[in-house]
Amino acid sequence: MDDRHRDVALFRYSLIREAADPALTKAERGALVRALAARDHIGPNGERVRVSRNTLDRWIRNWRAGGFAALVPAARAAEPVTPAAVLDLAVKLKREAPARTAAQVTKVIAAADGWAPSERTIQRLFARLGLNTRPDGSAPEAFGRFEAAAANDRWTGDALHGPVVGGQKAYLFAFIDDHSRALTGYRWGHSEDTVRLEAALRHGLGARGVPRSVYVDNGSAFVAAPLLRACAVLGIRLVHSRPGRPEGRGKIERFFRTVREQFLVELEARGVADLVEMNQLFGAWVETAYHRRVHSETKTTPLERFVAGGPFAIPTPDRLHEAFPALVGRRVECVFDPFELTTIDIRYQGRPMGAGVVRVIGRHTHPMARPDTTPVPPVTGIDYLALLAERRAAELATHTPRTRFADLTQTPDPESETP
Repeated sequence: MDDRHRDVALFRYSLIREAADPALTKAERGALVRALAARDHIGPNGERVRVSRNTLDRWIRNWRAGGFAALVPAARAAEPVTPAAVLDLAVKLKREAPARTAAQVTKVIAAADGWAPSERTIQRLFARLGLNTRPDGSAPEAFGRFEAAAANDRWTGDALHGPVVGGQKAYLFAFIDDHSRALTGYRWGHSEDTVRLEAALRHGLGARGVPRSVYVDNGSAFVAAPLLRACAVLGIRLVHSRPGRPEGRGKIERFFRTVREQFLVELEARGVADLVEMNQLFGAWVETAYHRRVHSETKTTPLERFVAGGPFAIPTPDRLHEAFPALVGRRVECVFDPFELTTIDIRYQGRPMGAGVVRVIGRHTHPMARPDTTPVPPVTGIDYLALLAERRAAELATHTPRTRFADLTQTPDPESETP
């Protein structure tokens, strides 16, 4: 039997195994079957289904008569949709040049006949016949299935190239929890850079806690120094995949496929004004649709599986600020009044970024540049007049009547005739 039929049989057996116990009385069995028929169940494809009492009774009879094999659904007798001649042509093209991919074979058939089956149909055909080789003729490498043991053990991050929004291309940075498939951090932006990456990661850390490790590729945003510093401050182990090795990235890539099929297709039909609205709509879709839909592999919703592993320690705002200083490594302008240094405004690329915060760093930039600790009293207009009056009195006491008032503010010339 194939995997799909086996999963169906396992689902049927999981429902009836208790009710099919020969030790039960007829009344006890009837109560169990009625209870099973009255509630929802997670089907073999991950969807919620209900099974009638008559169907459950039939499955019990079949299992008693033929065992597990009797629960396997019968194969449907259906005519193949793709003509046999087209499939034979695809096989000949592949064997003629083993480096041809399914996509290339599909294009060749379409150019010759004006129509071709889907690329996925050709891929399944090659896999069934053992023709799914690499372009160099070698067999594809098999990768084992991996899943983190608990929530927040490992996050996987990546970037998705999205549609044009507001006249510019949009990019989605996203992080997914490997154990629960919950989307922990996400943000749409107009650039595939470190600032947008950090915005997505910081959003996830503030909402879902700190993971033990983050698994990313070798894109420029993921190998930048600010990300390395943030992970070091928070104690996160940053792991980069080897170039050309896709191990462990299947979950985030499958999520991006879901984004395209369920979110972006509706967004294109609806339209969106700007990134602010796009992020609002995406957040609503993630929290109300994606997080609450039963996953086909885990048999539960991503949010339920993530929350079951909690509670998680959320970093404080000060801790996040220490890990993600927005202007680290960038040239900024400090705008201040040289006679009033209590307020310093910070500007970046001509935009105000807020007030500067005093940081004690242990010593000054240079050991010889020491501050003057002598207090200097402020000189007001009244004090200045008093100073002039005192000096005038001193001048009069020394009998210098020819001294002008304006000269009181000047230093006497030693070569002057005035004593």
